[in-house]
Amino acid sequence: MPAPPRTLVLGCTGGIGAALAAATQATGLSRTTSPPIELTDEASLAAAAASLRSQPPFTRIIDATGALVIAGAGPEKRLADLDPQAMARAFAINAIGPALLIKHFADLLPRQGRCVFATLSARVGSIGDNRLGGWYSYRAAKAALNQVVRTAAVEVARRRPDALLLALHPGTVRTRLSAAFTSPEQGLTPEQSAALLLAVMDAATESGTFLDQNGAEVPW
Repeated sequence: MPAPPRTLVLGCTGGIGAALAAATQATGLSRTTSPPIELTDEASLAAAAASLRSQPPFTRIIDATGALVIAGAGPEKRLADLDPQAMARAFAINAIGPALLIKHFADLLPRQGRCVFATLSARVGSIGDNRLGGWYSYRAAKAALNQVVRTAAVEVARRRPDALLLALHPGTVRTRLSAAFTSPEQGLTPEQSAALLLAVMDAATESGTFLDQNGAEVPW
């Protein structure tokens, strides 16, 4: 029997992150673990990654970080609501932070053999699927994250040809992130989303793709 995937969950205390960590018996990192990770503090990411380098490689690394409401600022409904500071914070958490996670943690994947680095994106980050408008900062940050994943997939493949980098839409999930924008009975539980996402990771065959919780490609 093959050994089960060795999993690292970044952002293991959020709704989906906690469910993913529990389902995989993962090593988990968050701002409350030891060592901690703070997306806006690159030194903390570098130190946390360095602390794991003496361990065997992780065959599955999952970035479950992200935020929709940051410092009280939620999704904008119109251009008049745009605030440059709020937009910068959205990019720091939803695009720049995850990019730095790939920068520091992708080296913890094995050099040979199938392995996965998955990042939780969002369907609203799809440019091709945007028909409702609004949510400028969150949409733009997730679209930027998708481009980071696509670009990093090219580079990582040069040293780890069997590695898959994936941007994943987890579905509408009943977590604190979406609580203000969905009804209590709407969507998936974190455990249901985690099970679907793990199945997608196990079935994926192409690096640099954007997939939903059912494994269907989401347009860029």
